[in-house]
Amino acid sequence: MNKSIRTFLLIIICFSSCTTKVEPPNIIFIMSDDHAFQAVSAYGHNLNNTPNIDRIAEEGAIFNKGFVTNSICAPSRAVMLTGKHSFINGKVDNIQPYNWNQPNFAKSLQKGGYETALVGKIHLRGEPQGFDFWSVLPGQGHYYNPVFIENGDTIQIEGHVTPITTEKSLDWLKNKRDQNKPFLLLYHQKAPHRNWMTEEKYLTLFDDKTFDPPSNFFDNYEGRGRAAKEQEMKIDGHGYWGHDFKFLSDPFTGENTNFDRQLSRLTEEQRTKWLDAYTPKNNLFRSMNLEGKELAVWKFNRYIKDYLRTIQSIDDGVGEILDYLDSNNLSENTIVIYTSDQGFYLGEHGWYDKRFMYEESLRTPILMRYPKEIMRGTEINQLIQNLDFAPTFLDYAGIKIPKDIQGKSFRKIVNQTHSEWRDAIYYTYYEYPSVHMVKRHYGVRTDRYKLMHFYYDIDEWEMYDLEKDPSEMNNVYGDPKYDNIKEMMHRRLQEMREQYGDSDDLNEMHLERYLSKIKN
Repeated sequence: MNKSIRTFLLIIICFSSCTTKVEPPNIIFIMSDDHAFQAVSAYGHNLNNTPNIDRIAEEGAIFNKGFVTNSICAPSRAVMLTGKHSFINGKVDNIQPYNWNQPNFAKSLQKGGYETALVGKIHLRGEPQGFDFWSVLPGQGHYYNPVFIENGDTIQIEGHVTPITTEKSLDWLKNKRDQNKPFLLLYHQKAPHRNWMTEEKYLTLFDDKTFDPPSNFFDNYEGRGRAAKEQEMKIDGHGYWGHDFKFLSDPFTGENTNFDRQLSRLTEEQRTKWLDAYTPKNNLFRSMNLEGKELAVWKFNRYIKDYLRTIQSIDDGVGEILDYLDSNNLSENTIVIYTSDQGFYLGEHGWYDKRFMYEESLRTPILMRYPKEIMRGTEINQLIQNLDFAPTFLDYAGIKIPKDIQGKSFRKIVNQTHSEWRDAIYYTYYEYPSVHMVKRHYGVRTDRYKLMHFYYDIDEWEMYDLEKDPSEMNNVYGDPKYDNIKEMMHRRLQEMREQYGDSDDLNEMHLERYLSKIKN
């Protein structure tokens, strides 16, 4: 081939490759509320079966070290939207307002040509910005016959909130979006947030099963500080007979639990099904005369069954979304991510709820599918945080990531073209004094070690060797064998505080704002 012909062909190839339009991926970001990684069967804890959520991992990737920056609902969602830590985006707790006027990744995608939608729970007061369509639950929302605020209009829909949220998301995908644009859908479920009111078809699921509590369910917190000892989130001790355990009257005193007020929201037919399911179970409990550890294990079983039942409906919805993508030839070019706004305790240390930097609430499930780039069965072991969602979505969409975003795109990690990543993550928690009474703290976690500082009403440090003590039962902060590790972790903590722009002065500012709010 002579030189002129070869040059001509190279020009043609270059022109063709340079002018070929790259189709931006669609993005479906699925988030549930308080879904513990232990309750996703892909993680292998054998509590329940979530075949549709698992499918995302089977056909894509599972993240074994996914974490949050602040383990409480609204702040976690603000971090997810902005890619910035709570002390930077301003939403440090559930009390302080969220500033919707600040940048978020949905706004960037919208400006970049995406059709955008938000359906379900967002738990951030104010009118959502960055979405062409939004239909959200006010506040926590209700499990039954929920109210939605839809592009400013208030509507109430009869039924259970989980399938309703799925139906509304599918309706937008099928009928409301611009079919000529790439799309972003935030499909966010209320469940399994407390108080775990099950969809009717699952009211008796697990009735034939008895769950063993975690090995540290009867933890006495020996060797740890005041924070673990003074919390108010024990299943046996802080759970309510009505709100949590679904009794109309206290089984020991006969006093009204006020659970009938919650059932009053149900239609007559819904209420009948509820009472038909729970009355025989509650009557059986009354006849058993349980006490001590047997009573505590019964409470754990009532809690874990109700919790897992709500997840079954979530899994059904994920299956419907995946089936829609498959049947409409959208799967190949659609990123699907499943996660939760934080982790949750399923009886570990005797607890329910979240808030602590201990593993069960710090860690969150992350599963991701994108057939164009992600190989089936990929496992990700790097330290990923909810801080990283915003830059990752922008990276995939081909949109420039703003310099002030603190998270990092994990695109090259998940497609395995790059392995270098952060060696530590930073965490903050601010909402104290408040429900569950988890003390204010911040800390750093590396692949093996964790250092936490509890402050304000106390000044205590805790450190854990996660390799030797994955359940965090032994605080080694005062152990001389770990003096070098302690020094290293203190240094790493200070580096991360400086890196992200946190300080004691900021802690004091947020504390003063919080205390002034709760006093008024």
